[in-house]
Order: sequence, then structure tokens, then C-alpha cells
Amino acid sequence: MGELPSKLLQDALQLSADERAALAAALIETLDDGPDDADVEAAWAAEVERRVAEIDAGVVKPIPWPEARAAITRR
Repeated sequence: MGELPSKLLQDALQLSADERAALAAALIETLDDGPDDADVEAAWAAEVERRVAEIDAGVVKPIPWPEARAAITRR
């Protein structure tokens, strides 16, 4: 890391946690060359519809959150 990025990092570390999080999010956003928000929202909406249809058709059986959480934390 060069001198300027090192200085920026040191300055950023003086910010509050909320300010650092906002700065990090803004920086990460500048790296995102992926799909725009509308495309992402449309993809998630389609995924939700697909999953609901699977539940309605009985293809997938949902499990209660406590059971799912227990399975996740066992790993």
C-alpha cells in the first residue's frame, strides 16, 4: 500500500464505527460493475416467487427457525 492509501486508512480508522461502515460501503459500491439495482431486485423477486411456488406445490417443506438455527450451529 502506498503512502496516500496508508494515510487514508489511518484517517479512516479515526472515524466512528458507523462512519467507517458507511465509508466502506461507499468504497465497495464503486467497485461493483455488476447488474444495477433494478436487475438485482427483479432476480430476487423471481427467486422468491419460485421458492413460494415450490412450497405451495409441496416440493419443499419449510422447517421452523429454531430447528434451522440448530442445524446451522451444529456444523
